[in-house]
Amino acid sequence: EVQLVESGGALVQAGGSLRLSCATSGFSYDDYAVGWFRQAPGKEREGVACISSGHGVTDYKDSVKGRFIISRDNAKKTVYLQMNSLNPEDTAVYYCKMTHAYSNVAYWGQGTQVTVSS
Repeated sequence: EVQLVESGGALVQAGGSLRLSCATSGFSYDDYAVGWFRQAPGKEREGVACISSGHGVTDYKDSVKGRFIISRDNAKKTVYLQMNSLNPEDTAVYYCKMTHAYSNVAYWGQGTQVTVSS
């Protein structure tokens, strides 16, 4: 059974930090790129950060560059999103998505709520 379980979301004050985790199981993790997405109330889901399979090349949404860091622990089959200098605009439900490197197969987690108070 494929499972992606996000955790780490919380209420935090502006300027604070959080680390989100996405623990995975049930598929060949190493063949999948990973993305973190977020969806704020009334807005479309948007990509925040991604990391490739293999060499682990990363990319970020402009507004989070220098503040967020995506990483993956292949031994634990877990992906992380370290979020620093949070601001209220970062408030959203955050989702991880695993996408197979050579096909359209993709899996989503259930999401974790991040709320940043001003």
